[in-house]
Amino acid sequence: MTGGDQPSRLLYELCSLLLEVLRAPHLAPSRPPARRRVPTRMSPARFASLLLGASLALILCGSVTFLIGFILMPWVVGLVILFYFVGIVSNLPGLGRAILCPGCGPSSPKEMSGPLFSKLPII
Repeated sequence: MTGGDQPSRLLYELCSLLLEVLRAPHLAPSRPPARRRVPTRMSPARFASLLLGASLALILCGSVTFLIGFILMPWVVGLVILFYFVGIVSNLPGLGRAILCPGCGPSSPKEMSGPLFSKLPII
C-alpha cells in the first residue's frame, strides 16, 4: 500500500464505523432474511476509536482554520494601519488650517463652497 492511499483508507474506515454506529435498524437497506446479522454491542475499544476519530477530525479542522487566520492576520493588521494612516493624512490640511490660521475659515455658512455645501439651502 502506498503512503498516499493510507489516509484515504483511514478516513473511509472512520466514516464506515460512524455510519454503522449511527445507522438505525429501520433505515438499513433490506437484506435477504438468511443474511441478517444479529446486532452486537459496541466494545469499549471500538467506542474509544470512534471518539478518537471524531476528535482527530475536529483537531484537523480547527488547525486548518487557525492556520488560515494566522496567515491572514498580518494582512488585516496592515490594512487597519493603512486606513488609519490615510485618515490621518487626509485630515492634515484641515488641522493645519485650524492651527496656523484659526480666523481664516469662513465666518458663516453662506461663504462655504464645494460639492458638499452646494446642495444646502441658503437661509
